[in-house]
Parts: sequence; structure tokens; C-alpha cells
Amino acid sequence: MKQVLMGDHAVARAVQLARAEVISAYPITPQTLIVEELSEICARGELDARFIKVESEHSALACCMGASMAGARTFTATSSQGLLLMHEIMHWSAGARTPIVMVNVNRAIAPPWNLWSDQTDSLSQRDTSWLQFYCENNQEVLDTVIMAFRIAERIFLPVMIVLDAFILSHTSEVVDIPDRKDVDAFLPPFKPLLKLDVDEPHSFGSITGPAEYQQIKKMRHEDMMDAIRVIKETDDEFEKIFGRRHGPVSAYRCENAELVLVTTGAMSGTTRIAIDRLREKGMPVGALKIRLFRPFPAEEIASSIGGAPKIAVIDRNLSVGAGGIFAQEIKASLYGKATRPAVFGLVGGLGGGDFTPDAIEDIAKRLLGAQAPEADVIWEEL
Repeated sequence: MKQVLMGDHAVARAVQLARAEVISAYPITPQTLIVEELSEICARGELDARFIKVESEHSALACCMGASMAGARTFTATSSQGLLLMHEIMHWSAGARTPIVMVNVNRAIAPPWNLWSDQTDSLSQRDTSWLQFYCENNQEVLDTVIMAFRIAERIFLPVMIVLDAFILSHTSEVVDIPDRKDVDAFLPPFKPLLKLDVDEPHSFGSITGPAEYQQIKKMRHEDMMDAIRVIKETDDEFEKIFGRRHGPVSAYRCENAELVLVTTGAMSGTTRIAIDRLREKGMPVGALKIRLFRPFPAEEIASSIGGAPKIAVIDRNLSVGAGGIFAQEIKASLYGKATRPAVFGLVGGLGGGDFTPDAIEDIAKRLLGAQAPEADVIWEEL
């Protein structure tokens, strides 16, 4: 069944199809439509779930953590300052190995106040041991939420799905809604290995010494890195049932490219339009979309870039004092390679600036003629 859905409503429909059992959330623009829709779905009896209204985002995630530890499939959503308020519990929930699924609608961090898209909120959580997926369109949003529950419940780590404020969250697109029976076949009920149970008591979150602490962190890191394999397997299984796949990264017209433009989120579709225009003019430019950020798909990125001598990473985010975050990660991942391209780190669109096909064409034309980056951070004024 096909429906025209905003990105936020695509999230809500996916959570309904996944049969989440506990939903706890606090509203914040531009995420509010997700939890409003889910509250109405629960109130109409269309989802057998406990919807818990709380006084803050910190409490929302703490509530989900407790419910997940008790064996429930849990979901929450947030954005910007709300995600920052969750930061402490993000570490706790990952350390407790709770497979929570959360959607974050990318919104710029204050001050000054800004409601529009900027990835710095989610990327600032990169060391919390949460998996992170960045979605290009509303179909990918719906599919990724469903896949996220399966992935989280296989590796026992929480997953964050990210979409652009307003560009996706409040924009309507045609979305293919899977049949509930197919989703049930793909996503069986959650069966935790251990859970809070008065009839079978266990100790959780005990204090440890250095040796045990490091070993626990090492195990979490190894499981996070193994998640790339699980993500690929999940993608294969999803394609068999629903006929769609998304992958950790997606390369587009990178064959014989002298320049590859690297993007994330909704900007990726716009970039492919620009690539088609440039190829029609005989310019050897390709595009690479990064959908998975944590764990970082270093090998997949290197393979997709191939022999391109230059790549340009367009970051809608900023680590102040360092530069664009995706550019930093890519530079680090390529550093040990025998041959590696020159990496141009571009930062633009902060606070919702619009990357149009014309703007991306101009970037590609300019960088095709450049021998090396003129600065560590190249600012794009849109």
C-alpha cells in the first residue's frame, strides 16, 4: 500500500508496524509530530503499547531504558536540545546493552535559537555507543526504523535513526507501506537474553575495577564493529521480503570519477541530480552517500571511492576547532591506505541553508580544477 506521508509520520507508521510495546517521549520541534501521531495511534487502539508522557527528554530515555531492561520493545524520539539532555542516559543505556530505537530529527543546537536542519546534534553523540543511520528520504526513514529494531535486538545495542528537520520531517512523499504480516515475519517478538525479573534476580550496573571495565568496553566495541556484518545481513533479508535495500553506503556514477562528492541525508538525492547534469557535460564526477555513521563503514567507503584522486565531503555539521565531522572521520579512515585521495572538507548549510543542484554543481566545477584543498575547512555560503 502506498501513502503520502511526512517523514515524521513515516516514523510513526514504522513504529506501529514494528509493534513497539513502550513509547516514552517529550515533544520538541520538529520531532513533535512523531509522538503526537503515535499517541493517537495508541489511543485509537491500533497499537498495543504503553505510551508514557514524561517531563523531560532525560526522563523519556531513562523510561525506555527501564522498559527495555524489563524485556519490552521500546521507542522514543527527540531533536537538538532534547538529544543533548539525553546524553547521560545514552551512555547508560548503551552500557546496559538495551536495544532501544530512537529517532532524532536533526536540528541546529542553540544558541542562537534555530529550528532548521543541522547534524551537529546527533554527531555530538558519536561516542555514546549508539549505532547511527542517516536517511535520505521518507521511504528510507520507514524502512530503517523497522530494520533498526531487528539490528538492535540482535547485537543488544541501541540504534538512532536520523532525518533532516523539515526537509524530511515535514515534507510529504509517496511511501510504500509494508504489509503487517511481512513485517511480523521479518521482525519477530523481542526475546531478551537477560531481563529484570523478580522471579530470577540478577545484578545490573555494578561497580567494576579497571580490568573488568576495560574488558566490558572492549566487548562493546567488538560488537559494534561486528554490527556492520549484521547490518548487511539485515539488508539482504529485508530485500528478500520487501524488494528494497539501502546499504551502509551507496555509490553513484563513481566509475572513472576524478572527483567524488560525499554526502549524507536528504542532500544525497540533490547531489545525484547535480552529478547527472555534470556527467552530461562530460565532467568525471561521482557521488557517495553515507547512510551508516556508527559503526563507521571505513572499508565500504574506501572501496566505493575506488581510484578517484579527489573527494569532497559536504558536511552540514561542525566540530568547532576541528571542522566537518564526516570529513574528519573519512580522513582518519583513509590515512593508512597505500594510495589515498585528497580530501576537501566543505562545511555549509548550518542551521538549514539549502543545497540546491546548482550549488552542488558549482562546488564540483570549482574543485575539479583545484589541485589541493586551500584550507582545512572550506566554508560554503549558500
